[in-house]
Amino acid sequence: MRVELEADKCVASGQCVLAAADVFDQDDDGIAILLEEQPATGRLDDVREAVAICPAAAIRLVER
Repeated sequence: MRVELEADKCVASGQCVLAAADVFDQDDDGIAILLEEQPATGRLDDVREAVAICPAAAIRLVER
């Protein structure tokens, strides 16, 4: 699976970082940064949580 982040939609809430800190970070303005486009299987539950709680719906998990 691959993670997609639309940074232009990000509202800098930081929820993705709280849910999956190994996969997401924030820049100096609080905008999300994708650290790992293809996270390990063990991190997918955290990524799914980040997708679910993102208030801007800026994150997608895409099956290949």
